Amino acid sequence: MKFLRLIALLIAALLVTSALLFADEGMWMPQQIPELAAKLQAMGFKGDPKAFADLTGQPMGAIVSLGGCTASFVSPDGLIATNHHCVTGTLQFNSTPERNLLRDGYLAKTRTDELWNGPSSRVLVTTSVTEVTAAITGGIDPKLTDRQRYDLIERRIKERVAACEKGGLRCNVASFFSGLKYFEIAQMEIKDVRLVYSPHEGIGVFGGETDNWRWPRHTGDWSFLRAYVGKDGKPAEHSNENVPYHPKHWLKVSPEGAKSGELVFVVGYPGRTLRHQTYSEVKETTEWSFPRSIRLGQEQLAILDKLTKDNKPVAIKVAGRVQGLNNSLTNQKGMLEGLSKGGVLSQKEVQEKGLEKWIAATPERQKKYGDILPALRTLQAESEKTRERNAVLGSVISSSSYLGAAQSLYMLSTQRPKNDLDREPGFQQRDWGRFKEGQDRMQRTLDATVDRTLLRWAMGMAAALPAGQRIEPLDKAAGLQAGMAKADVDKAVDAFLDALYANTKMGDKEFRLGLMEKSTADLEATKDSFILLAAALHPVQDANREIAKNRAGAYARLRPRYMEALLAKSGGLVPPDANSTLRVTYGTVKGVDSKDGLFYKDHTTLAGIVEKQTGEGDFNAPQFQLDAIKKVRDGKKTPYLDATLKDVPVNFLSTVDTTGGNSGSPTLNSKGELVGLLFDGTYETVASNFLFDKAKTRSIHVDSRYLLWNMTDVDGAENLLKEMGIVR
Repeated sequence: MKFLRLIALLIAALLVTSALLFADEGMWMPQQIPELAAKLQAMGFKGDPKAFADLTGQPMGAIVSLGGCTASFVSPDGLIATNHHCVTGTLQFNSTPERNLLRDGYLAKTRTDELWNGPSSRVLVTTSVTEVTAAITGGIDPKLTDRQRYDLIERRIKERVAACEKGGLRCNVASFFSGLKYFEIAQMEIKDVRLVYSPHEGIGVFGGETDNWRWPRHTGDWSFLRAYVGKDGKPAEHSNENVPYHPKHWLKVSPEGAKSGELVFVVGYPGRTLRHQTYSEVKETTEWSFPRSIRLGQEQLAILDKLTKDNKPVAIKVAGRVQGLNNSLTNQKGMLEGLSKGGVLSQKEVQEKGLEKWIAATPERQKKYGDILPALRTLQAESEKTRERNAVLGSVISSSSYLGAAQSLYMLSTQRPKNDLDREPGFQQRDWGRFKEGQDRMQRTLDATVDRTLLRWAMGMAAALPAGQRIEPLDKAAGLQAGMAKADVDKAVDAFLDALYANTKMGDKEFRLGLMEKSTADLEATKDSFILLAAALHPVQDANREIAKNRAGAYARLRPRYMEALLAKSGGLVPPDANSTLRVTYGTVKGVDSKDGLFYKDHTTLAGIVEKQTGEGDFNAPQFQLDAIKKVRDGKKTPYLDATLKDVPVNFLSTVDTTGGNSGSPTLNSKGELVGLLFDGTYETVASNFLFDKAKTRSIHVDSRYLLWNMTDVDGAENLLKEMGIVR
């Protein structure tokens, strides 16, 4: 306890100094913002920083998570603003070849026209964040083995979550500073979410993959949802009897947008940054993980492009997968360039050598921290020995929705007989409802030809594994062995897949749902080919889990001490890595010197849409929007015209520190008004996930004026403008 108090005081006492020196770096926990008052006031903030620490007040009570994206309430009737790309799954779920919402967009003119997002769609409202470090890691006997340490921490986390969820909330316990601190996050889970408005793809996805992660941008990346609850005001399953949720707080959408040089805040749920990884971990990512992931992403996209050509029904089914692959591919290419050509990896090496030198400088530090980095390197080296086999096994399972479902169902059957606290995370009773919803929703994306083609591709990787790295149950099932000629591999794999898909019902939703409560023996008795394959692979996966738990126990012993050393060396100047929990970041609307001789302005306008418009591919704005732009050119008055730019702003740049998961996050001005929606970063600095670039890192937002202009003059969303209190 004395150690924890010391660390807490160290972090708190130096937060202000940290903010002053670290420019706009840092995805801060809301409760830390009051400690940044001096920095914010120096930047012109006139509000009360304590407001950010009050999760049930304004503006924090209006911020919600969609599980992978961020959003915010913008009306007293539960209207929610987020990114267009965050509702791709919803558009796909409600699309048919005859009514393609992915292409045409959607606007509900009345509440009865609003479309259900489908099962597993959620709105999560954070209600409390409580430190529970002592309850999770306090009093652990240092003599425990790594595995015993892992089991104890996991058990304590499960117990905290179970106690928290007795009140009807959805809870989790998150690690901060690599296990140095733990916080319990409680959230209200709204289960009935509906699509209200999403613009035409020529607006919402204008620029497509050509412009993805690039500046200048002209993308209308927004959509609107609505949260529904039971008549008692409490979360309920989807029903026509449900009513709009009435949040206590919502954001005012500003018709004035974001001005150049203005202080802005982004509040949201950033997914993951890796700024505190060791050099050996970042080196593996640079030399193996990213090159492999990029190659596999390109191969999958090529397969899907061939399968969807001139096949609209299949194109709709795989739209979400294609978008995700494209987005990850561009992002990882940018990060890889930053890590290698941009020098981030070499800077990480210099940092680590500096830490080693600092540790070696005194006998006290050497005694306290000297064993940490060598031990972490040993763990990393051990994990790399079987990384290829384990990665290929993961690719085989994830490539096929049939096999993925069978594997999950088989695992569930092995966990059901256990006491709930003894079940594996993800397979406890709290997870069964979501599991069922996932199987239900999966039906809209299933296609046997796509599934088989992708599994065949993954089987090729398994067949190419060297001796000593083979997936033996898969070899036995498919008749494969190391060193087989390609023709023989193709023949064996095709025969294996013929039998696999001829003897399965995994494409039938009712069959899958009917297996959820079956015992392991009953599952195997179905003789379903995918269930039997999942059963054959289960021992390998189970062995991998055991190894991972032992390794995680070792990390739980080492990483907190590693972070303690980093904090002590830097004087506490280390913001916590993003971990999908609620964070606040701040910066200014500002352009950037991108390359030698090239300066990027901080705003784009309607003029850029016309300049980029080709009428095909990624640059195909709908004619009705082009007509509306022409009217502005011809002198039609609009309150959304920027006097300085002499045009309607579209997107803008800011210096805020964000990452994946921040998509859809509201961009707030000093008055707490929504002046934009965060939707992207810049390609040149996405490697800031590993090492923040203080000079060039920028985030990209859609300006609220572009959103409102489209709602007013393009799509005629008068009902929503009125609901948000926008007076024309």
